[in-house]
Amino acid sequence: MKRRTLLIATLAAPSIVAASSVRAQAAWPAKTVRFICPFAPGGGTDTVSRLICDQLSKLLGQTFVVENRGGAGGNIGMAELARSAPDGYSFGLISVASHTLNPMLYSKLPYNPDKDIVGVSRLATLANLLGVTPSLPADSVAELIALCKKDPGKYSFASSGPGTSLHLSGELFKSMAGVDIIHVPYKGAGPVYNDLMAGTVNMMFANMPSMLPHVRAKKLKGLGVTSAQRSRAAPEIPAIAETLPGFVATSWYGVGAPAGTPEPILARLEAALTQVLASPDIQKRWTDALGLDMPPPGRKGFDEFLAQDRKLWAPVVKASGIKLD
Repeated sequence: MKRRTLLIATLAAPSIVAASSVRAQAAWPAKTVRFICPFAPGGGTDTVSRLICDQLSKLLGQTFVVENRGGAGGNIGMAELARSAPDGYSFGLISVASHTLNPMLYSKLPYNPDKDIVGVSRLATLANLLGVTPSLPADSVAELIALCKKDPGKYSFASSGPGTSLHLSGELFKSMAGVDIIHVPYKGAGPVYNDLMAGTVNMMFANMPSMLPHVRAKKLKGLGVTSAQRSRAAPEIPAIAETLPGFVATSWYGVGAPAGTPEPILARLEAALTQVLASPDIQKRWTDALGLDMPPPGRKGFDEFLAQDRKLWAPVVKASGIKLD
């Protein structure tokens, strides 16, 4: 009889463990959740990360804390996300850098974007904005090109790091405009702004959320956006393509999770993000304040979108000749 009781208990154990696991996942989140932003504070990725985390905290009743892990074009933060425990308490901001550009630019990455990280939802698509120091004697893209051609090698453009969309936007501009400007890499877009306003560096292609407020405050001059058409958020700023036909360099943000994160948690986070992005307040902030477009939320279509994005950027990366190792 004892052997029979032991056998029944042994057979039942996996079911008990599974039921316990399901209950734990159903209670998610039960504690603070960290959200890794792979760039320094002050840039567009940081702004969006904090807005999303604030909304998720309110909706899900637990604190989502932004943890900035900048450096190496976002690779440091992505490696941290990839090796995090897949328990539902580590997520992060994925982007055109982590999933499109870095796989083309680095022969070896400390993470595999297709195997180590699950795309939970896109958050935004956006153009970069070309901003210049107020003292620069150029008020249009055409005037900037003429200025740079007059004094080759005199002017500089900053970026959030080698191989980022900000850097490659500048390299594409150099190539299509036929100008010689010097690249000055920083460890994120946020640290650039004081130097840009002071004229230590002359220009930067930056994500709209971080650049547009400075332009509207008259601290910088916004000369052009990198989308094919003008942005709905700032229709007064021309598209660079109006001066350089064919110039397009767009970015995107999303939320990723470590591979192996339980499906019930992924599904709940996906639903929460869909609800957050549907709120009128966030939609207004995205369009009016930050210059972001809102793609369809959720996991559906993410792989197809990523394939198209890689196809769009591949010629730009090839033309730049940049290889980072």
